[in-house]
Amino acid sequence: MAGYLDQYGAGDERRIKVIKTLVFSLIALVILGGVAFFVFHNYKQERQVKRFLESLQAHDYQGAYAFWVSTDSDRRGYPFQSFMQDWGPSSGHADVSGFQITKSRSCGNGVILTVDFAKGQQEKLWVRRDDPVIGFSPLPGCPAPR
Repeated sequence: MAGYLDQYGAGDERRIKVIKTLVFSLIALVILGGVAFFVFHNYKQERQVKRFLESLQAHDYQGAYAFWVSTDSDRRGYPFQSFMQDWGPSSGHADVSGFQITKSRSCGNGVILTVDFAKGQQEKLWVRRDDPVIGFSPLPGCPAPR
């Protein structure tokens, strides 16, 4: 036969267990959110560079050039002939097979991506955030915050 005080404090124990579960769940969500942000923050720009390099591998130079320029003024400033000198079959980047993005760093309104190629070559590319146009990085790295 159960006594009157057998269930005394059971509600408090249940409430404490629920609160602990909620607190640990929130901490886990914050940690997972931080990791996801760190891993996927530059995903769009990294994917853009991968598509650009895949176009070069397929010898689709017009398609690759479209990743590099977006407006008529871009085309006037960097014509297709100049692009072919930099990325075409007779350039130093003729063989982009085995490329790997080794570093991705947010810098102001863009991302600096370091790409390593199979022959030991390395190139730093700049991808804008608002309009994912690719270009050579204007800086070797992000300037230190002041």
